[in-house]
Amino acid sequence: MSTTTIRIEEALKARIVAAAERAGQSPHAFILDALSDTVDRVEMDEELHRIADQRWATLMRTGESVSWTDAKAYMQARASGKSAGRPSPRKPAR
Repeated sequence: MSTTTIRIEEALKARIVAAAERAGQSPHAFILDALSDTVDRVEMDEELHRIADQRWATLMRTGESVSWTDAKAYMQARASGKSAGRPSPRKPAR
């Protein structure tokens, strides 16, 4: 494992020490977990944006979408444990 030096203001360092104690961790372990959580969040955000961009491109290319009424009914059925067929995308009436 490599070593990285960071400068932390005293007020933040005190908060880290206090939070680490409450979490039952050493300050070192707490900082590593915080860094890992932040990297995970950034990677998940990037993946979400990638998927959203793909779906937007598909919508722009095909003009098809699932209506909110159909999507809501599908999600409510699934949330209540019922079997439900996925709603089909279609071009909205103009």
